Amino acid sequence: QAQLVESGGGLVQAGGSLRLSCAASGTSFSRNAMGWYRQAPGKQRELVARIFSDGSTNYADSVKGRFTISRDNAKNTVYLQMNSLKPMDTAVYYCNARTSWDDYWGQGTQVTVSS
Repeated sequence: QAQLVESGGGLVQAGGSLRLSCAASGTSFSRNAMGWYRQAPGKQRELVARIFSDGSTNYADSVKGRFTISRDNAKNTVYLQMNSLKPMDTAVYYCNARTSWDDYWGQGTQVTVSS
């Protein structure tokens, strides 16, 4: 029943910032880990950041110090603040939520960083 909808992608210049949002509906994910993944053309989908139910986080080394994942449980929404963007960050970004029963994915939002 749950759905995840990403938004906030777009075209930015290198060094710029963007904030992605992932709005969940149908189910509260407040007790579940959620994450952002990305997939560039010809590349494997990779983990960008995860946030756990207690608020702890982890990040891919490539984005550490530049990206911040956060969540607003009252809004059932997860965010990814992306700063100091680099062309290598260009990808489709997907929101993910994992429960004991299923793995949920959003439709993705395109982030393009120009050099």
